[in-house]
Amino acid sequence: MDHSMKTTKRPPYGIIAVLMIGAFIALLNNTLLNIALPSIMKDLDVGPSTVQWLSTGFMLVNGILIPTTAFLIQKYSVRRLFLSAMAFFTLGTILAGFAHVFPLLLAGRMIQAAGSAIMMPLLMNVMLVSFPVEKRGAAMGFFGLIMMGAPAIGPTLSGWLVETYDWRMLFHVITPIAIVVFLLGLFLLKDKKEKVDIRIDMFSVLLSSIGFGGLLYGFSSAGSKGWDSPQVYVTLIAGVVSLAWFILRQLHQERPMLNFKIYKYPMYALSSVISIVVTMAMFSAMMLLPIYVQNIRGISPLDAGLLLLPGAILMAIMSPITGKLFDKIGGRILAIIGLTITIVTTYFFSKLTVDTTYTHLIILYSLRMLGMSMVMMPVSTNGLNQLPARYYPHGTAMNSTLQQVSGAIGTALLVTIMSNRSESHAKELAAEAMKHLTGQPTKAEMAAMKQEIMMKATLEGINFAFLVTVFIAAVALILAFFIKRAKQAEDKDAQPSSEKMKTKLVEN
Repeated sequence: MDHSMKTTKRPPYGIIAVLMIGAFIALLNNTLLNIALPSIMKDLDVGPSTVQWLSTGFMLVNGILIPTTAFLIQKYSVRRLFLSAMAFFTLGTILAGFAHVFPLLLAGRMIQAAGSAIMMPLLMNVMLVSFPVEKRGAAMGFFGLIMMGAPAIGPTLSGWLVETYDWRMLFHVITPIAIVVFLLGLFLLKDKKEKVDIRIDMFSVLLSSIGFGGLLYGFSSAGSKGWDSPQVYVTLIAGVVSLAWFILRQLHQERPMLNFKIYKYPMYALSSVISIVVTMAMFSAMMLLPIYVQNIRGISPLDAGLLLLPGAILMAIMSPITGKLFDKIGGRILAIIGLTITIVTTYFFSKLTVDTTYTHLIILYSLRMLGMSMVMMPVSTNGLNQLPARYYPHGTAMNSTLQQVSGAIGTALLVTIMSNRSESHAKELAAEAMKHLTGQPTKAEMAAMKQEIMMKATLEGINFAFLVTVFIAAVALILAFFIKRAKQAEDKDAQPSSEKMKTKLVEN
């Protein structure tokens, strides 16, 4: 099957603006919820393992639906897909906002996920077909501004809303904005699409769901349940087997749901590997730093959110700048500089103490985000630039899927490393403390000693996990030296032009 898109001489800025607002509120909603989890646990009377399903369930729906977006983008118009995505997202937001029991809240979150899963690949695909290769870096930079703007304000806004009102306000604030964006899409999006006679292979959808869903669930559960839990290794084995079967099936199909032939283009394949490694490294600070500031330092959720705010804002501001630099100098230099900054700052994060100042943490995290901003979007854009136009939906869907999976793998890996190191160090500290005991300590002294040991052991575990992240990021740095400026490859597998399916984006 061949798929090509005609772009208008002038990019459809109206369509892109509406899509970006939709993507922004979808991302914002996802970042809002994390800080509210303790309040939800208390209000709905659920435990940590249960409330975690608000994140795990969201991730699973994304992992199941994102691989199908390549098919959906080819089959349906931008207008139809966007309105469907916003309808799901708005319905889920309303349902979650009025949830009085946990199952209803979880259902709302999963309906939200069904909408947001379509949003990001759809926006990325429209950006790719709307701008020529030489201007794509700047365009993707503004796309990065949206992607990073939501995480920038999300934690701080969430902390303020939860402390001032209650967790339901997180959904009530988003609901009217989502309705307005839906109405904007309804009246402004006028793209037309010829009727496309393709059908999705339901067995491929099943294999993809079990494959990516199994991996996401297995790795997400490993941190809390342990690698020896049947719930973890059974789902991981099922995921790997199903994914292997899915890939083999796609390679032998004339019209694959997700086309793995995109990996024959070397710059795209290299960008995928670098992005996986960088995403794993990025999750270290996103996960380990909140544990450090809240559990060890006792910093409030609002102050923890404020700590991350300057770094997120800096990353958002840098996205358009790095986009323009990418158009001028390519992705290699940016990636090398960015990864060097990331490695150095991550190394300093592996030297945290109980006395590390709040200002030191803000500066270090901000510099790390500066480094990350020079890597993620330029590397991804360079890889997508090499693909023929008909492979854009497959490339964007693959990138979004791998980001979900690598994030889950990175989180599980680093939680395991941190936990194991903390446990072994706690035993060492306990043995050392027992040697220096004189007389029989009181219960209060034993409790204080135990608390101090656990704090030191946890800190050691966090530092060691950051140190491992240094080596993970170093792998990406080595790979970055092989980046070359990508040019769009010829589509040798394309069918005659009379059989091509064309989509024209028309701005109202």
